[in-house]
Amino acid sequence: MARSIRKGPYVAQCLLDRVHKVKSSGKREVIKTWKRASLVVPDMVGLTIEVHDGRKFVSVFITENMVGHVLGEFAPTRTFRLHSGQRKAEKVVAGAPGAPGVPTAPGAPAAPAAAPTVTPTAPTKGSS
Repeated sequence: MARSIRKGPYVAQCLLDRVHKVKSSGKREVIKTWKRASLVVPDMVGLTIEVHDGRKFVSVFITENMVGHVLGEFAPTRTFRLHSGQRKAEKVVAGAPGAPGVPTAPGAPAAPAAAPTVTPTAPTKGSS
């Protein structure tokens, strides 16, 4: 559910103070934060903010398209490696003779290509 308009957007005050401090100094300083729930406001555009993902800090350069989104959206917390079903399928395919990556004996014929399957269609009423 969205946040109430009466309350306004949530931006951590300590983060907003650091943004104003860096903007006024004019330095290209990186701001580190754990405040993943803070909304990106227009004052942050052009800054680099390092958002903690639970393990390390992820550098996020703030652009105009990011305004209105939450900082945590740009620092994923989980590392996707592979679906378990894909891992099993690779083992089965890799062991098949003639499969890509599986060495064959020199001079051995290549694996036959799979024949295309044709599904018969039932005639419909009114067609001749």
